Amino acid sequence: MLDTWPLLQNSQFPEIHRSPLEILQVNLGYLCNQTCLHCHVNAGPNRTELMTEQTITDILKVLKQPNVHTLDLTGGAPEMNPLFRELVGEATSMGIKVIDRCNLSILSEPGFEDLTEFFTRQKVEIVASLPCYLEENVDGQRGKGVYQKSIEGLKKLNQAGYAMDGTGLRLNLVYNPTGPYLPPGQQQLETDYKKFLEDNFQIQFNQLFTITNMPIARFGSSLISQGKFEEYMLLLKDSMNLANMNGLMCKNQLSIDWLGYVYDCDFNQMLKLNLQHPKTHQNLHIRDITDVDMNNMDIIVADHCFGCTAGHGSSCGGALG
Repeated sequence: MLDTWPLLQNSQFPEIHRSPLEILQVNLGYLCNQTCLHCHVNAGPNRTELMTEQTITDILKVLKQPNVHTLDLTGGAPEMNPLFRELVGEATSMGIKVIDRCNLSILSEPGFEDLTEFFTRQKVEIVASLPCYLEENVDGQRGKGVYQKSIEGLKKLNQAGYAMDGTGLRLNLVYNPTGPYLPPGQQQLETDYKKFLEDNFQIQFNQLFTITNMPIARFGSSLISQGKFEEYMLLLKDSMNLANMNGLMCKNQLSIDWLGYVYDCDFNQMLKLNLQHPKTHQNLHIRDITDVDMNNMDIIVADHCFGCTAGHGSSCGGALG
């Protein structure tokens, strides 16, 4: 895989600074039942990196901080970490909102058939990746047969009460482009998704989040191979919208890798742009967070950050404007 960092590091992206921490996004490991072209963490079935019990204990301590209200779990397939359910149970018992970034196909994997019941019991919010509502596009990006497994997973979640009135069980979908272009308007695309999935499969969901593909990892490498990297970066820069700066997710969120090290965002994590401890100047670890005042701390930026400010903006919660 080709390294994108040398093409990103000399950046003119504006300075940004941290607000109080509210959301902890935790990568439980790179093990996954899929291998997707757009995956910025290079996850797959052969990855062995998984978060340990000690690091999860450190995570739970940070969740007790007064402003922290959300635990956002990602991977890989976060559910494949053997400690996933223990962490979710502990967090929900503390009154923390838990989001699981689910690839849907995991719900039908052997050994995971009871996941939906667990999600329902713990009232976990599901953010499910469905990069298109058309089978050809999904299978082209994520692998043959993934679309049908995703549809089956959505039906299973609906049957359990997800996205149904009065249940409080939220099911949101994530769209990302299948090529080097920006997502369309989130609201119109959500309407299109809802109509297609309802008409063809009687599937319902709450919201659609549109996320811009980042010029890093597998996607960035493929752009370099195709000679399209500079063109895509020009698109991101030319489409920058300063109105999106205030809503950037890195301001009130931290990303934690499977070893417990701390980053401004999931994308910086993949680029190994570690936050530094202000006193020791060592890579900041989750166990040190409670001793560090992070408010107004500089956020590490590079050219990939234009992906979050381009067009309608992009974050783990969808468009910014």
